[in-house]
Amino acid sequence: MKIPSGLITALQNANKTLVLTGAGMSAESGVPTFRDAQSGLWSKFRPEELATPEAFRKHPKLVWDWYDDRRNNIGRINPHAGHDALVELEQYFESLLLVTQNVDGLHQQAGSRDVIELHGNIMLSVCSETGKVIENSWIESNPGRPPVSPHHPRGLARPGVVWFGESLPADAMNRAMTAASHCDVCFSIGTSTLVQPAASLPLMALNSGACVIEINPASTPLSELATFSLQATAAEALTAINTKLASCK
Repeated sequence: MKIPSGLITALQNANKTLVLTGAGMSAESGVPTFRDAQSGLWSKFRPEELATPEAFRKHPKLVWDWYDDRRNNIGRINPHAGHDALVELEQYFESLLLVTQNVDGLHQQAGSRDVIELHGNIMLSVCSETGKVIENSWIESNPGRPPVSPHHPRGLARPGVVWFGESLPADAMNRAMTAASHCDVCFSIGTSTLVQPAASLPLMALNSGACVIEINPASTPLSELATFSLQATAAEALTAINTKLASCK
């Protein structure tokens, strides 16, 4: 695909870059979106019935089994060329902070070094009482559904994700907002830019004078505001950007 020369110039002049990714990024690898995960045995449940602290307190086994099924499916999925391209992009900047709304860990699997997971990581388990991470070895040796927690006598293992009704991790969000206010370039990739507070990050970057590059096959509320809006998949657009940057070395 054709990449605007002004976009390449902005990247060549940038020192600090912020990347925001959403569900579309993971969907390219085959990860079902949150609502698409309601298939098969789970089709009779709404996500909101399984993704709240209240649901876990009332039906811990049901919630644990749903997330265990999702984990097993995600465990068979690999990063795509767009994930790999973001890793390659790191070489061009003083810093590249990747902020994701996805919980699958594919960015880290691809090799991205500085990742903020706003909604947590589905592949991790934490204590329902303390929030402390529970090692996989404990989960494997305590096969309850869910296993008990080693961190609290009343605790159970729960998925390490942010549920409806829970706040995003304050430190992570504050760092993301600071980066948005100080970056030279901000990518918004595969996100509808409808879910707050993540949707505010590209707007903060715009207001601070950054070049905002949207990559999404469909138009979003950000499309008309972005400096550049590329209607393409992440794999297609990011690979083309890397190819162009490499040719300009």
